[in-house]
Amino acid sequence: GLPPTKIVPFISERPNGVFSRHSLDDWHRSNMTNYKESETTRHNAERLRADLTRTIKDVYQQAKRTQGESTKNLGERVNDIEYWKSELCIELDAMIRETNSLTDMQKRLERALADTEGPFQVAHKCLLNREKRMGIDLVNDDVEKQLITEIKTIRSCRERLQQCLDTVNCQLMCNKEARQELEKDLADKQMGHHIDSKCYQLKNTSRGIHYYKGVERVDATVSVPETWARFTDNNIFRSQSARAASAKLRASTESLLMGTADEMWRQFSKVNDAFTSRITETANAKSKIQTHLAKTRQEIFQIETKIQVIQKTIRDKEVQLKVAQTRLDERTRRPNVELCRDAAQIRLVQEVNEINETLRNLHQCLRASEDMLQMLVRSKGVLEHDLVVKNNSLFIDQERCMGMRKSYPSTVQILGYV
Repeated sequence: GLPPTKIVPFISERPNGVFSRHSLDDWHRSNMTNYKESETTRHNAERLRADLTRTIKDVYQQAKRTQGESTKNLGERVNDIEYWKSELCIELDAMIRETNSLTDMQKRLERALADTEGPFQVAHKCLLNREKRMGIDLVNDDVEKQLITEIKTIRSCRERLQQCLDTVNCQLMCNKEARQELEKDLADKQMGHHIDSKCYQLKNTSRGIHYYKGVERVDATVSVPETWARFTDNNIFRSQSARAASAKLRASTESLLMGTADEMWRQFSKVNDAFTSRITETANAKSKIQTHLAKTRQEIFQIETKIQVIQKTIRDKEVQLKVAQTRLDERTRRPNVELCRDAAQIRLVQEVNEINETLRNLHQCLRASEDMLQMLVRSKGVLEHDLVVKNNSLFIDQERCMGMRKSYPSTVQILGYV
């Protein structure tokens, strides 16, 4: 078990039986050599221990410095992530509020667009109902012109509202995409913050630390700090741009709602004014027709009475004529010289002539009265028919059309506030 230099040499027997011996000088030299080797070895050991102490101290200091720098970098990284997390949260909250506001505006647009269907149908029904007017009342009056204008106005407003609704839907999609990018980036930031915070808090005495051989050679990074910050900044800028466009669109939509509601309401009022004016005009015409009809009926009654008087007078004159002619006929039977053209004969002849003339005049008056009666009856029929026409027009305009137009939605409903 001894090293080769320490093995006791084999002592062989000399032929004379005497062991070989070292000299004293060899012994002293050997001791001095061993002493020097020991001192050299110890000196080297002391120097090595000093070097090791410095090395160990340097290792600890280097490890502490390196680990401190890594910890500091991790802390700065955590702070950077917290900053961008804060910016993302602020922008995400603003985007959510803006999207909710735009969604409310979308609902108002949809309600306003739906509320225009009622007035549109009412205007169409009014036109269809007014086609049922009769006779001379079937005219292209101001009411009809205003109704056609109202239909065009409502159709134009509906088209503008639909275009605006399509634009709002597209903007909502842009807001949704920007929000999803923010949420995804924020989720990545939260995960990265959690991981880096965990790494920042790790110490030499922490649990869960292990060897992961070769992990330092694995480079799974996909960005550098500049591209990393620029990526989030671009997401925030994209969201801010979408929010600005959304706010501008909301303002223009609000203006469009106000404008279309005011436009339709003003045209609705014009149509109502035209209806009111036309109804008043028709009612006045109806009142005048009723007055003329009453006078015509009174005149018919008086003409009929006069005709009856003339007929009675004719009958009376015919009886008187019969008496005069009977007298003349009887006097023709007087004998001989009694056939005298006396004053009685002359008067009877005059009487017959006078009665015949009177009868001719009375018959002319009777024919004239009967003709006038026919004209009055015809005028009465025209007035009665015109009265029916006016009643029908009043019923259509006042009851059917204006009855429907009373249910026109208010401005608040058109603007979509309810």
